[in-house]
Amino acid sequence: TFKEWFPLLGHWEGLLAWLSRVGVLLMVVCCCLSLLYVITCSPHADEPMAGPGGVGGAPIGPAGREGFQALLQEREEQHRQHIASLKKQIAQLKDALQERSEQLKGMQDSVEKTAGKGTVGDVADNHSHSDLQEFLRSQLSRAEVHSGVRLPSEYAVVPFESFTLQRVYQLEMGLTRHPEEKPVRKDRRDELGEVVESALHALNAPNQGGDKVKASKVYTPSDFIEGIARTEKDKGTLYELTFRGEQKQEFRRLRLFRPFGPLMKVKSELVETANMPINIVLPLSQRADKFKQFMHNFREVCVNQDGRVHLTVVYFGKDQMNEVKGTLENTSRELNFRNFTLIQLNEEFSRGRGLDVGARAWKGGNVLLFFCDVDIFFTADFLNTCRLNTQPGERREEYLYIYSIQS
Repeated sequence: TFKEWFPLLGHWEGLLAWLSRVGVLLMVVCCCLSLLYVITCSPHADEPMAGPGGVGGAPIGPAGREGFQALLQEREEQHRQHIASLKKQIAQLKDALQERSEQLKGMQDSVEKTAGKGTVGDVADNHSHSDLQEFLRSQLSRAEVHSGVRLPSEYAVVPFESFTLQRVYQLEMGLTRHPEEKPVRKDRRDELGEVVESALHALNAPNQGGDKVKASKVYTPSDFIEGIARTEKDKGTLYELTFRGEQKQEFRRLRLFRPFGPLMKVKSELVETANMPINIVLPLSQRADKFKQFMHNFREVCVNQDGRVHLTVVYFGKDQMNEVKGTLENTSRELNFRNFTLIQLNEEFSRGRGLDVGARAWKGGNVLLFFCDVDIFFTADFLNTCRLNTQPGERREEYLYIYSIQS
């Protein structure tokens, strides 16, 4: 029987040996994993802690505590420096404020003590002011304000520009290629507006004895008729502005000068145009139909509206002479108009010759000559402009710049 069970017992012994070997192997593996876990997850001594108690409230080591204290000390030192800087700035501002207050108080005391007495500062200010006034007067004397200067030729003449509240009439046409333009640039509008405003202020200011004429009306922009201006690049800008006066045929004219600085009132005068007749000199040859159109405008403007105009017609040749003469006689008969002269020349037409003969034919004393052509259309305001912009004895004339209204 023992012999029968002996093979089975050997089989169990082999199985137990195998199991023991497997168990030992598993224990070794578990030990290795445990050791690896301990090495990997254990905290390091030089790691920074999240707080005074470390992670989870665990105590920190000596090295971590020293690093944290050093960081706190550095931040505290930065705050101390910033606070010291702010205190220093506040102290400087207080000192500056106190100094300014003392200066202001000292100036007030000085003004109170020296009231009514001249000081060295006043003398210096007066001297500086007198130098400025002297410079402005020199600019004024160099410009053609009170009197003209001799020029080498007509090319050296600086022309005037005429302007109203809405338009500027100029010889330098620029990009518009038209003598009439509406100021579109803001600086140009502001300049002319300032001039008109300054002139109104001067007219409406109380009379302090400087002006010979005392105004009894309040002038407004609607009283402004027109102005002329020109700029000399090395001197300044001269303005002359004309306003309606208190009577129908009275005007106020102001002359202002800007010597590259504030405006200066130069002159204020009353211009009387009631005794300023105009002699219109008209050279003509044939063109009787055009002359009828001219006389239609002449009757309306010169006879009915103005009434201070003499017409001198210098006719060349005999062709259509009777028609021209008949037109003048009809106007004289219908309107009881006698202020005309008809001169006939049996010569070839010459405009210069006709103007010379017509000008010399006047025998009535001082008169304003208007050299005209038969196709010129003008208004009563233009006649007043001629009277205002021409002055006897000053070699000052009004030149027309002709342009077509259809251009």
